[in-house]
Amino acid sequence: MTTQQALNYWQPMTHPVSTRDKPPITIVAAEGVEITDAQGHRTLDALGGLWNVILGYSCQPIKIAIAEALDRLPYYSSFTGVATENAIELSHVLGQWFSDDGLLRTFYTSGGSDSVETALRLARQFHKIRGDKDRYKFISLKKGYHGTHFGGASINGNAKFRRNYEPLLAGCYQIAAPYEYRNPFNETDPEKLAQLCANMLEDEINFQGADTVAAFIMEPVLGAGGVIVPHSSFMPMVREICDRYGVLLIADEVITAFGRTGAWTGSRLWNTQPDLMCTAKGISNGYFPFGATMIGEKVVDTFETNTNSLGEIGHGYTYSGHPVGAAAALATLKQLQTVNLPENAAARGSQLRAGLDQLQETYECVGNVRGVGLMQVLEIVSNSESKMPMSKTLMNSIFETTYQEGVMVRVSGNNIIMSPPLVIDSDHVAKIISALDRGLQAI
Repeated sequence: MTTQQALNYWQPMTHPVSTRDKPPITIVAAEGVEITDAQGHRTLDALGGLWNVILGYSCQPIKIAIAEALDRLPYYSSFTGVATENAIELSHVLGQWFSDDGLLRTFYTSGGSDSVETALRLARQFHKIRGDKDRYKFISLKKGYHGTHFGGASINGNAKFRRNYEPLLAGCYQIAAPYEYRNPFNETDPEKLAQLCANMLEDEINFQGADTVAAFIMEPVLGAGGVIVPHSSFMPMVREICDRYGVLLIADEVITAFGRTGAWTGSRLWNTQPDLMCTAKGISNGYFPFGATMIGEKVVDTFETNTNSLGEIGHGYTYSGHPVGAAAALATLKQLQTVNLPENAAARGSQLRAGLDQLQETYECVGNVRGVGLMQVLEIVSNSESKMPMSKTLMNSIFETTYQEGVMVRVSGNNIIMSPPLVIDSDHVAKIISALDRGLQAI
């Protein structure tokens, strides 16, 4: 791979000039929970691809299912009056899988951003069917991440994903996230902070006019925004407020579904049933681009009892319900039933957290440690008193050293994010901590 070749490739979330200055690390192979680059350097993947490779890279039953599906039916559309066998079977399996979340129906997508866009559209359409045509607004959390489609970018809580594309979708508003380390209330008690943020939601609904708000969307645990874990009271309070004002609750579980938090879903972790749930990533173990928006009883009843054109879903994707993707998802869910991923995620997450806490005690630059299950983060600061974020140069130095020590982590701003496959063992966790220790020594 030459620098000139790399110039042809504009990467996501990257300035094109950076490729000219420094070609990307080129990954050429993967096995188990490890990846290998073009120089033969092998590293433990503490990212799990991008939160999505939950069963590791060597899950043969999924690979076999994909190969067989490609041979049998490589593609067919799922538009109007036509469906594939795999898509129909998977909808039944997903209905059972998410029954504890109160979700009954499935709408297929090509990934997480699609799933969010679908949920936003269905939320607006739900209110139109019911005669509430003025309910078009969305409220979300600052620091929340909901993909990169126009709708998802509009509800994103990070200016980095918004500013270069504004003006965005009208009617989107953000409130403070329950982020203990940094919040406008300077509140460090997580339960009090949860109440303050819930109060902000209710205040925003009233300010906008409750009869204009379609839905509130949140990640049960905020992922790309820095692994922000709300107090256990927060999502139930949100559910109660949404019910009181007739607002739908959308759970963006693109990251948290399928066991990463130590529960099968983030909503289940907080004992809350959403009206709509966005899923992708782990649904196919990252082996095929695939997603699903799951739909709760209230929304299902409204659509399925409608008798006019307002209930017609004028939305979908060429690859919605792709037969190969559905085969990958079916095989993934079957594998998930043979292993207790939430239990391992909780156990290895506790071990990882203990190691990260030790790093915080050792290094003053570790301002905050947070996470749940196998979603963990170190927030790195240049001054522990002022909480000034560490410079990009030094964050890159931590990354480079950690990578050379045999572990791939994700640097996002001044956060070091870890989201390894859910099948890692205690030796893998020890290696992550050791590599991070060397990385922090480097600065």
